[in-house]
Amino acid sequence: MKFCANLSFMFNEGASILERYALAKEAGFKAVETGFPFGHTLEQVKKAKESAGIEQVLINLKTGDVSKGELGVTAIPGKENEFKENLQVTIDYAKAVGAKKIHIMAGKMENVTSSNWETYENNLKYAADVLKNVNLLGVIEPINQHSVPKYFLSDYGKAVDIIKRIGSEHLKLQLDIFHLQHICGDLSHNIKNLMPYVGHVQIAQVPNRNEPDVPGEINYPYILQHLEANGYNDWIGLEYKPAKGSKDGLKWIASYGYSL
Repeated sequence: MKFCANLSFMFNEGASILERYALAKEAGFKAVETGFPFGHTLEQVKKAKESAGIEQVLINLKTGDVSKGELGVTAIPGKENEFKENLQVTIDYAKAVGAKKIHIMAGKMENVTSSNWETYENNLKYAADVLKNVNLLGVIEPINQHSVPKYFLSDYGKAVDIIKRIGSEHLKLQLDIFHLQHICGDLSHNIKNLMPYVGHVQIAQVPNRNEPDVPGEINYPYILQHLEANGYNDWIGLEYKPAKGSKDGLKWIASYGYSL
């Protein structure tokens, strides 16, 4: 098992994402994943990452104004050009930090129609072709409605159907076990059945999104072994909110028999 720190959730002891690269390295991490680093130039982010001497696995798509709750325009008709521009900007950042995966966020909306699904799939087709040319992987993630009400994609069946129809090695599923439990549970069977389409995994305890070893619904020692038994050997993103401090909350890794 390889664990990478999510700098949008962890190491908030650092005021900005630029400081968190170094904090993750000091805590023993070899790799990180991040949201899109709004407010920081490509050069600033690259310098912070390289100065920390740490690998970056994944970056989220540029999504618009997060302070207004904007989480992407991938499924919004009429905003295809904005999506394409955001994708290109994100690719530039991904290349700068050496990230091989981009999480293509779908967006939030009140009333979903068939045109939203058509736009979403067409934009993902476009993204898969572009990402193929630069040898990067796009991942899509169903997000539960408790955590992010009105998020467009919260159905694993629909996500997999789209991935299968597009049929590209450059578009896969981001499997966050936190969201999987909230949306449909039945983790053993769902992990096994979804694994052929998975390009990235994230974890957090349910319901409060803290460390895997806090009291909650998920038996993570079993789940981590189950992921491995079903063929997953890539990075696992720790997209959780530390219950106390980021570094103090890492004791679970050794107690589960793993290391950073």
